[in-house]
Amino acid sequence: MGSITGGGTSASGQNTERRYDLDWIRIFGMVTIFFYHCGRFFNLEDWHVKNNTLSPSISIILYVLGIWMMPLFFMISAISSYYSLTRRAPKQYILERFKRLIIPFIFGTFVFIVPVQVYIERASHGQFEGSFIDFYPHYFDGLYALGGNFAWMGLHLWYLEFLFIFSMLTLPLFVIIMKKKSSDFIIHTFSFFTNPGAIFLLAIPLILIEIFVGQYRDDIGLQAFGGWSLLTYLVFFITGYFISLNSRFKDTIEKHRISAILLATGITVVLILNYSYDIGAIDKYEDVLTAAASWCWLLAIFGFGSRHLTFNNAILKYANEAVLPFYILHQTVIVIFGFWIMDWQLGVLVKYLLLSSISFVTIMLVYEFLIRRINVLRFLFGMK
Repeated sequence: MGSITGGGTSASGQNTERRYDLDWIRIFGMVTIFFYHCGRFFNLEDWHVKNNTLSPSISIILYVLGIWMMPLFFMISAISSYYSLTRRAPKQYILERFKRLIIPFIFGTFVFIVPVQVYIERASHGQFEGSFIDFYPHYFDGLYALGGNFAWMGLHLWYLEFLFIFSMLTLPLFVIIMKKKSSDFIIHTFSFFTNPGAIFLLAIPLILIEIFVGQYRDDIGLQAFGGWSLLTYLVFFITGYFISLNSRFKDTIEKHRISAILLATGITVVLILNYSYDIGAIDKYEDVLTAAASWCWLLAIFGFGSRHLTFNNAILKYANEAVLPFYILHQTVIVIFGFWIMDWQLGVLVKYLLLSSISFVTIMLVYEFLIRRINVLRFLFGMK
């Protein structure tokens, strides 16, 4: 989850302009995922800990957010990769990604952040009795999701793990494309996708990969990570890098923001109806429609961001630095407080507001007075 860069001198000696709109979108995405995971406490699907009253309405809201939320993170990270590679040699890029992603992943997976979530899941599901200290030695008994406890994928930190893997897998391709981006073929490709409406055709690779993995939902098409297959996330990642290569894409996406949000809304309404009423005629096209809706939502978000979020201020500077530590902490804090209030006799709305408010304040206090001020913690949470 590297920060969106720009504003500096590239490896080739060229100045790069900072994209504040992308910084704001990154923060918007983090706020969204925070409220999404607060909602997981109330929706109809199983989770680490569940409220004593569940909400079908929250399930629908989370379903809609799932269409674009994690794809947005991978797109933002791909654009960050582009800016990072304009200023760093590949070896420096690998080291930077390791420090920003793998160090926090290893720390979180082994020390409290992830283990306490597994403990609370086992305790709230009646699978373990005792304190967290009693449970911790058992955390290493078997693999999570395979009958054991050790969360090899880091639970919500899976994003850091697979973002690092994607960054390494695509590095040779990204370096080659960057070197060749002035070639006639790539220039003509850029020109084609800046024609009216052509930007929507970039949904085709996403649709095709979803059709493919849809046949293998039990293995390579498994949707256990944020509602999409890992192969589909890889396509989002590569697409994000592609649209960052030429500044004309920014203007093109901005010009298509209205049509993008209209298309996204229309397709999403159809998907909501199918989700709520299981319309058989739509089921066979659900993967195609979801991929198309996701791309349209992404274009709308980037387009409106490009149009309206080009400013910088103290809030942006502070929040942009806090995003990664916030991400690492957020689900653990939500799960802890959820476990505390799960049996309270309060309405869903009141409990949601209570859970989100106390969790947000706690995360920000921990960040401000511990992580931000202690260099060892800054390093462990992926900060500079």
